[in-house]
Amino acid sequence: MHKVLIIGYVWPEPRSSAAGSRMVELIELFRHQGWQVTFASAAALSEHRFDLSALAVPEVAITLNCDSFDGWLAELQPDMVLFDRFFTEEQFAWRVERVCPAALRVLDTCDLHSLRDARQRLLKQAQQGCPSEAEKQQVGAISADPDALFAAIADSTIAQREIAAIYRSDLTLMISDFEVQLLHRQFGVPLALLQHCPLMLIPSATAWPAFEARAHFISIGNFRHAPNWDAVLWLKHGLWPAIRQRLPQAQLHVYGAYPPPKATALHNPRQGFHVLGWAADAHQVMSQARVCLAPLRFGAGIKGKLADAMACGTPSVTTAIGSEGMHGELPWGGAVVESADAFAEAATTLYQNAERWHEAQQRGTAILAERFCREQAGDALIARLITVREQLEAQRRSNFTGSMLRHHLHKSTQYMSQWIAAKSRQ
Repeated sequence: MHKVLIIGYVWPEPRSSAAGSRMVELIELFRHQGWQVTFASAAALSEHRFDLSALAVPEVAITLNCDSFDGWLAELQPDMVLFDRFFTEEQFAWRVERVCPAALRVLDTCDLHSLRDARQRLLKQAQQGCPSEAEKQQVGAISADPDALFAAIADSTIAQREIAAIYRSDLTLMISDFEVQLLHRQFGVPLALLQHCPLMLIPSATAWPAFEARAHFISIGNFRHAPNWDAVLWLKHGLWPAIRQRLPQAQLHVYGAYPPPKATALHNPRQGFHVLGWAADAHQVMSQARVCLAPLRFGAGIKGKLADAMACGTPSVTTAIGSEGMHGELPWGGAVVESADAFAEAATTLYQNAERWHEAQQRGTAILAERFCREQAGDALIARLITVREQLEAQRRSNFTGSMLRHHLHKSTQYMSQWIAAKSRQ
């Protein structure tokens, strides 16, 4: 395998989101194999995007619903095409199959969008009976077992689209082992189509600032990501007042890319609630903080902010959704709680108790060592890609459901796209 084409939903921003970090690490992994990588996207250029030229990766702007992509693809002739999230697969996979039928088609979900969507709907349902915004923000994190999640996900359009894209692809990369098991056990997706790939941009542990040298709480996350914005609201209206009641001088620094006016309006130094926006170096601000707060009430995938916290030796307080897919049977590097009172109590204890803080720090280090070994995950992914590529004909023959879905959906998508292209030429 020599040529890899990545079709990105957006241009990668590793300093803005975990998805951006994951994309850069995949690119670095492929480049380390000596493979030529080209990154293409129909998205507008963003101010915080990564300079891919530093990795000798050409950047190509492409257009949706335009036959010019086909001619360019025919010249490139990639051995593998990686689609960044299922909607990119919907838009471009039929073109890739038509122009380069022998190319390996790989889907990277980043996280299971249908799972995140279902949990968000469950949270809204739980908040429906609340007469005020303040009471809505007292509702805790969503708790549902895999069977309940299946019932919430199965009938949604987004799930049908996402899982269809998984079947149509030769291999799908899943960042969370919880999501691998959910797809396999509840939805019946064959494991032959899935690869657990928990890659993260996690640096080797170095000397961290001591407990006494650190100050303040920190919360960090891209404001455009709905679970992060909901977490900020829960912090502001439900959790932070309870923490300040216990620690009247406590300060919370809230970081995140693309803060909207409704977020900056929450900035209130008198309450110790500081909305500081984008952090140029997330690891620097994380290393200076004593405790990371990640009160996620819904979501999916692996939480980059919590991996960063462990990499910086910063204990964290989160929910079961926040820690999902990250620590297996190992104890969490901080505390995993569900209710507002338990969250405030755990945050206060970690902030004040140096012994508990150091124990949590060591647990985080153990999680990184056992669950986030970059070399092990990278080697496993490369080996799987090569194997599937070598057995591609047999893989596709055994995946009749995928062939059927490609025929029916891709024909309709193809005709709609061709109609739009023809209309644009008039």
